[in-house]
Amino acid sequence: MADPTLILHALILGLVEGVTEFLPISSTGHLILAGQLIGFTGEKAKVFMIAIQLAAILAVVYEYRVKLTHVAMTLGSEPASRRLVVNLMAGFLPAAVLGLLFYKEIKGYLFNPLIVASALVIGGVLILWAERRTHTISTETVDDLSWRRALAIGFAQALAMIPGTSRSGATIIGGLFLGLSRKAAAEFSFFLAIPTMFAATAYDLYKNWALFDASDLPLFLVGGVAAFVSALIAVRTLIKFVSRHDYTVFAWYRIVFGGLVLVTAYLGVVDWGIGH
Repeated sequence: MADPTLILHALILGLVEGVTEFLPISSTGHLILAGQLIGFTGEKAKVFMIAIQLAAILAVVYEYRVKLTHVAMTLGSEPASRRLVVNLMAGFLPAAVLGLLFYKEIKGYLFNPLIVASALVIGGVLILWAERRTHTISTETVDDLSWRRALAIGFAQALAMIPGTSRSGATIIGGLFLGLSRKAAAEFSFFLAIPTMFAATAYDLYKNWALFDASDLPLFLVGGVAAFVSALIAVRTLIKFVSRHDYTVFAWYRIVFGGLVLVTAYLGVVDWGIGH
């Protein structure tokens, strides 16, 4: 029987993952910090945090099941469907190549609270900068996106391999810089998450399969269900939010939260594991 404390940890981290995966505030960063606070750390914890992202991605597949099914059924007959698939391939490529090249370095050196907190603050400043620029829209919908801009967004997404940067934040803000509307930037970020996170999860589980046994299954089930439900709510909420607001509130949240982690770590108020 699974340890009730570990089940509770899995539930907490699943909720954190689902709520933060598609908001521009870094799900991985929040998972690392939350894991440090509740004592859920180590190599197995790192893989668990990546694995439950799969459940959050399944929430996107479910939410956009009608469009995704339409694309699959009309791939040979509709240019718009082929364009979306090509754009997803172009956007996925940079992260796939760089992830394979630097997997060990990323997992070994970047998964720590100091990097996360610093990236949260820096990312928040970049979001404020992006929002204060004049936003000229040249790509109103996802169907209007060119493969060149999709590739550029893919390079922006690759920055999110630094925990705390935020994959959704990098792609959404990158899209805004490239002239996408807020809704188009958010939706392309959601779609691009599907191949990216499926590949990252599969690769990470393959590399670390020996760390797990059958007793870990309840942890993944609890964390996965919590991540799926909370991610589904977050996706629907974000699309409604960006139709009426900008991303400034997320920028200030990142700056305040990241700064709070750095200050409390420096003063010794909270043991974030920095320097350990």
